[in-house]
Amino acid sequence: MAIRSVVHPLLTSPVIFLYQILQWILDKVLSPTPPPPNARLSRPKIAIVGAGITGVSAASHCVGHGFECTIFEAGDRNALGGIWSRVNNTSGLQIHSIMYRFHPSVKWGKGYPNRQQIVSQVTQLWQRYGLEQRTKFNTKVTKVYEDAQGRWIINDPSHGRFDGIIAAVGTCGDPKIPYIPGQDKFKGEIYHSSQLDGKEAQGKKVAIIGGGASAVEALEFVAHEDAAKTYVLARSEKWIIPRNPLVDVLLSMNVFGEETIFSWIPENLLRIFFYRDLKDLSPPKGSQGIFTETPMVNDDVLDLVRSGKAEWLRGDIQGFSETGIRFNRRSQGVPKNGPGHEILVEADVCIMATGYQRPSLSFLPDDVFEKDYSPPNWYLQVFPPQHVDICANNCTYVNAIGTVGNWHIGIYTRFLLMFLVDPLARPKEKWMKRWIDMTRWIKAKAPGGAFDFFTYGELVYWFVFVILVNPFRWKWALFVLCGIGTALPMRIVRDENKVRNGLGMSNGYS
Repeated sequence: MAIRSVVHPLLTSPVIFLYQILQWILDKVLSPTPPPPNARLSRPKIAIVGAGITGVSAASHCVGHGFECTIFEAGDRNALGGIWSRVNNTSGLQIHSIMYRFHPSVKWGKGYPNRQQIVSQVTQLWQRYGLEQRTKFNTKVTKVYEDAQGRWIINDPSHGRFDGIIAAVGTCGDPKIPYIPGQDKFKGEIYHSSQLDGKEAQGKKVAIIGGGASAVEALEFVAHEDAAKTYVLARSEKWIIPRNPLVDVLLSMNVFGEETIFSWIPENLLRIFFYRDLKDLSPPKGSQGIFTETPMVNDDVLDLVRSGKAEWLRGDIQGFSETGIRFNRRSQGVPKNGPGHEILVEADVCIMATGYQRPSLSFLPDDVFEKDYSPPNWYLQVFPPQHVDICANNCTYVNAIGTVGNWHIGIYTRFLLMFLVDPLARPKEKWMKRWIDMTRWIKAKAPGGAFDFFTYGELVYWFVFVILVNPFRWKWALFVLCGIGTALPMRIVRDENKVRNGLGMSNGYS
C-alpha cells in the first residue's frame, strides 16, 4: 500500500510529485525544529501583533530558534490566518504556490491552492510550533511603549515585558465599501467582493466596480457561476501578467526595483504575446510602467473578454440608477474624470471590488513616524531607524512584483533576532538613516518614491548588502538568509561579549 501511494502520483502527476519532493526537502533542510511541549525558552522575548500568515510564520521562526514569543490577535480563534480567514471560500492564489512559501514546512497540494488549503497550512504551522499556548485572541493592541529599562509593554504591564516587537497586521483589514450616489435606488443586489459565499449569479448581468485583484477574484467567481454577462468597471488601466512562474520570476529579477531604460522590453512583449488583440486594455506607452505598481497575475481575464463573457470598461462611476450603473466610459490614455461617453451598464448584481481598509500602525511609538523616516521609508522598509528592535513585517508594503507571503518573512524575523542578541551586528540609528537616504538617492527617479515599489531582485540586494557592509554580520549570513547555523554565531557572540565586558562595554542579550 505504501509503495502504491508513492508510485500512483508519480505516474499520474509527475510534476506535482516532483513538487512534493522539493517541498519535503525544503522542510527537512530549512524548517527550524519545533520546541518540545511546555518548553521554557530563555532567549529574548518577542511580542507579535497579528495572527495572520506573517504573524504565525514569524512566531514559528522565533520559537524554532529558541526565542520565546506571544502573539496578540484582535479577533477570535476564527481570525487565525488573517485576511485569508475572511475572504470567500472560492478565493485562492493568483501566483503559483512555489512563490508563496511563507514557511519552509508549508506543503502545497497543487499550484494554485484555495482559501481553505491556505488557512489549513497556517493552522498546521500554528499547531506544529506550539503557538496555541502562545496566542492571546480577542486582545487588540492599542499602544506599545517602553518601560524604564527599555523593555516593551503591550497595552499595559499585565501582558509582561518584551525585548522585541514584530508588527504583523498586514495590509488588508475591514472591507472598504464606499457609498455611490443613487445606490439606494438600485433594485438589484449589492455585495462586497469578500461576501460572495452562497451568492448566485447564474444567468444574471453582473457589474464589478474596481479593477484590481479583488475585481479579478470576483470575475472568476461570476464566470464559474455562469453569469449571463459581466462588466468590469475600472478607473484606469492596470498591468496583467500571465500565471506563469517563469515569467513572474524573470520580472521580479529587476534589481533596480523601478522603471529603467530597458523596461519597454518586457512591457512590449506582454502587449504583443499576452494582450495581443486586447492591447487597448494595457496601460498606454509612456504612462504607467510595469515596475511602478503591483500587477495582477491572471490568464483567465483576457480570455473571458475575448469570449464575450466579460467586458472590461475604463471610466468613472457617475452613480446608480434603478436598473444599473451610469458610467462615463473613457478611451485609452484619457485621465480619470476626463472626457468620455456616458453609458448605462445594466446589472442585476453589483459587486464592490473596492478592496480593504489598511490596518493602522498607530499603536507603535510616536517617534517611529518621524518626518522623512515614516513607513515605508524605514531600514529595509520594515525597521524604524529609531527602534531597531521593532520589525513591521509585511505591513509597510505598498507595491511590488513578488508576494507578501514568502520566504522574506523568515529573513526579516531572523534579522530582528540577530539585532537583539548581537550588539556588534546591531545598526545604529544614523547608519539606518544613511541606508534609507542612499536608497532614495539611487531611486530618485522612481515616481512613487524609493520604497513605494520594489522587486524581489531588489529585496535580495537589500538583504545581501546589509549583511556584507558589516563584517560582524558575516557569521550570521547563513542563519539570516536560510535559517541555518544558530549555534556557532551564538558562541561567537558570547566570546565577543566577554571581550566587551573586559573593556567595560554593555552586553547584548545572551
